[in-house]
Amino acid sequence: MADWKGKTRGGSFGYFFFIKLIQYIGVRAAYVFLAFVVVYFIPFAPKATACTWRYARKTLKLSRLKSAGLLFRNYYRLGQTLIDKIAIGSGMTDKYHFKFENYQEFLNVLNSQQGVIMMGGHIGNWEIGAPFFGDYGKNINIVMYDAEYQKIKEMLAKNSTGHDYKVIPVNNDTLTHVFQITEALNRHEYVCFQGDRYVNADKLLTATFMGHEADFPSGPFLLASRLKVPVVFYFAMREKPMTYHYRFTIAQPVPRTRDRKPEQALLEQYVANFEKILKEYPEQWFNYYEFWKDTKNTEAAHAKGKKKS
Repeated sequence: MADWKGKTRGGSFGYFFFIKLIQYIGVRAAYVFLAFVVVYFIPFAPKATACTWRYARKTLKLSRLKSAGLLFRNYYRLGQTLIDKIAIGSGMTDKYHFKFENYQEFLNVLNSQQGVIMMGGHIGNWEIGAPFFGDYGKNINIVMYDAEYQKIKEMLAKNSTGHDYKVIPVNNDTLTHVFQITEALNRHEYVCFQGDRYVNADKLLTATFMGHEADFPSGPFLLASRLKVPVVFYFAMREKPMTYHYRFTIAQPVPRTRDRKPEQALLEQYVANFEKILKEYPEQWFNYYEFWKDTKNTEAAHAKGKKKS
């Protein structure tokens, strides 16, 4: 199966549909309707469904029945995070509850008068924390792949109260984003990466993740280790009822040693934190391509065999 191409599931029509649904019938009614959308989506998104099914069966070692339940909950949570993002972006924050873990330590890092790198992943609702950063939000730069960004930015801009953070779009045809990232850190601003996605297969680091070898983008970890800026691992996880739990973990300094490069040591810290979150919220990882090396190799061999036959 092909690797990720820089786009997440869902398109402009999906955003438009749920924007109007929230406006006319409300957030909770949108949740109810979402269940019917999920039932439709499972068979009509076969590649994404197959990836999630293998994640449930092979990685989480769930039974067929529990895997089916996780598959439904995964798509449902994806829809909920979309609804919540639109609702909170439209000023409906009073409908939600928020919990923070290590928040003061996080603010101390932001107040340290130096650039900061924040790393999350396609798990939970990472972007939803922006309205709660106050004045700090003006110094946040979110690195986002261009294919993921351009498709939805205009629609969200028309139907939300806006946001303070800035976006650094990544385009493989240029290195503009590299200079923008460096400039933001030099201005003592905060640059946010999703550490579980890559589009450049030539610049990777490998780590054992959930018991299997997987590739990760080298850029964020290499940049953080070379510039020696503080790194924060940040996750915003959805809980009941309409609650978001923010987790902030300050990465430990990673000196260079003979046995291990600092970027590799930083990646291993990230993976350890990501695994901890994933084991608590397994249904909230919105990964819809083959992530692990052994799965990719199996899929490639299977596809090659089908071509020969």
